[in-house]
Amino acid sequence: MGNNTLDLRGKTAVITGAGNGIGKAAALILAQHGANVVCGDLHKETAEKTAEEAGKFGVKAIGVACDVTNEKDLENLAAEAVKNMNGINILVNNAGGGGGGREKFDTLTLDYIEKIYRLNVFSIYKLSQLCIPYMNKDKYGSIINISSMAGQMTSHNMSVYGSSKAAINQLTKYMAVDLGPYIRVNAIAPGAIKTDALKSVLTDEMEKKMLVNTPLKVLGETEDIANTILYFASPMSKWVSGQVIAVNGGGTQSLE
Repeated sequence: MGNNTLDLRGKTAVITGAGNGIGKAAALILAQHGANVVCGDLHKETAEKTAEEAGKFGVKAIGVACDVTNEKDLENLAAEAVKNMNGINILVNNAGGGGGGREKFDTLTLDYIEKIYRLNVFSIYKLSQLCIPYMNKDKYGSIINISSMAGQMTSHNMSVYGSSKAAINQLTKYMAVDLGPYIRVNAIAPGAIKTDALKSVLTDEMEKKMLVNTPLKVLGETEDIANTILYFASPMSKWVSGQVIAVNGGGTQSLE
């Protein structure tokens, strides 16, 4: 394992939205460093595919269908982790959605607003509550909330998504205060990441425009966020809690 501060053997990680993108990259890097992984995803087949890949690192890995807006699904995800892995030490609250410049303010409905907050914020409350007892029992817990640069900047037609991600940032700080001493809580605010979804619409012209205010002059990869998740999940960050770290190439990426 090399550096033992990154050694996660004997630990169990639960990751939501693990079927692709950042969630999948997180599951794989945590498994690579020895953690057993429980891969939750809206689609069972993609969850199981990630689990199959993670299992190649010699760890226990399972895929579980989970709609994070459904309380019963969250309860089942935690229960499957405990049943199959005997505990929970690491939680990556990654599943989320909304935004995309489609939230025209004067036509927003309360149903839509509630849907996005259920997906991005309320799920963090509930799933964290379900995992806390097992983290305290083992005296080792790390909760990593995936936020967004949208929670720290502004752009048009993003008010619901952006404010929900800002809520995650502040929630992270309050959770850190409430859940110590055995549980650390941190958040990551990614910039523009080259997920499959972004790659499918990205043109050279769009990329050039997005990099104008990015000092490192490249868009992020899912591995860039996964590496930061590994840091927060591992003993390397044992004295770090209540922090929101922006992983964004040193700037912001916008089409405006």
